[in-house]
Amino acid sequence: PINAHQVIMFVRWCARVTSLSSSLPVCRNLSVLDSSTNSCRQGQRCHTDGVHGVRSTSSTLLTEEEPGTGQHPRRAVMYVPTSDERKTQKAAELAVDTIVFDLEDGVAANQKEKARERLPLVLSSFFSSSSSATDHCHSSSSSSEIVVRINGVDSGMMADDLAAIFWSGATVRTESNSSADFQSDGSRGVQEPAMCPDALMVPKLESVEQLKQLDLALALYATPTSRPIPVMALVESPQSILGLEQLCCHGTQGRTRNCLLSALVFGSDDYQALLGGSRSTDSTGLLYARQRLATCAKAHGLDAIDMVHIDYKDLEGLRVESEEGWRMGFTGKQVIHPGQVPVVQRAFSPTQEQVEWAKGLTEAFKHHQDSGKGAFVYKGKMIDRPLLLQAQNILKTSKIPS
Repeated sequence: PINAHQVIMFVRWCARVTSLSSSLPVCRNLSVLDSSTNSCRQGQRCHTDGVHGVRSTSSTLLTEEEPGTGQHPRRAVMYVPTSDERKTQKAAELAVDTIVFDLEDGVAANQKEKARERLPLVLSSFFSSSSSATDHCHSSSSSSEIVVRINGVDSGMMADDLAAIFWSGATVRTESNSSADFQSDGSRGVQEPAMCPDALMVPKLESVEQLKQLDLALALYATPTSRPIPVMALVESPQSILGLEQLCCHGTQGRTRNCLLSALVFGSDDYQALLGGSRSTDSTGLLYARQRLATCAKAHGLDAIDMVHIDYKDLEGLRVESEEGWRMGFTGKQVIHPGQVPVVQRAFSPTQEQVEWAKGLTEAFKHHQDSGKGAFVYKGKMIDRPLLLQAQNILKTSKIPS
């Protein structure tokens, strides 16, 4: 059955599409309109009214860095079931890079509605009440990145999840910024949520078509000043592993207006179940999928988040698996228990010995470049530009607070 709220949202969306279609230039080469010259710059999407950010490819909102290279790290990505009051309260005390409030697998089917009802309260506890409406997506009082995992595009529950995130607690204002109900004359209203997460995590995101459906669903909540929200895509099936290149291309090259791919997350258990066989302690059966995901993520400048270590009491096994993931190129790992957080965040941070090596190498490289030399020997090893890049990555990561 269709309720009044859904009718209002549909009318708003129609009015918005009509308004935008009359003002947006046709641009087939993914360029952005330069307002000063009325021309397009190659590589970004064009908009004349600043409704959506152009290719703002970062893991944080409202910036223009490459995706996955934003200032906020994602070493430990911890799931918290939104329906569990005790766990959501405890999450505020954790020194973890990313907190994912779960509406999907971590919530029983008969608790889904309860979780949606609790979500605004949970989010509000992490966001300062003094945040301005124009910057409501970066008002978190916590040092953690706040993410919400919704149900999948094809689950039939995604629309309700998005409404709980972006509509609950919102006021509708006209462009004159005065409080008002939806305008019957079709004038554009501006939705100002009381708070919104830093990113969405979307499970079972297997195809470009599903990404398009997500983008369209998010259009209902777009405003004249909104930017694309970062999306962490959960890769959980053989089909999604094979389709990663197409998904990454579509999600990072300005082809979506309301969302932007910022990370790939490996859902190993669902993947293993669909692949068949059983998971071994050394996870050799998952080697190809992990390597392909990390490679595709890095090729497109995205964060690569490794699989969950399901035995949460096995901290030594977690350490070994985390260090292996770091060597494979992953930028972080999913965790399901607070005790796993320090082990994972330490594993994805460089040691003091590595930092000293990187500092010495970069200084030596600069010295040899200034003297007109190319490759050189440093601590018994031949050094060239690829090793310099590794050293620079270590120094960059070392600036992240532990």
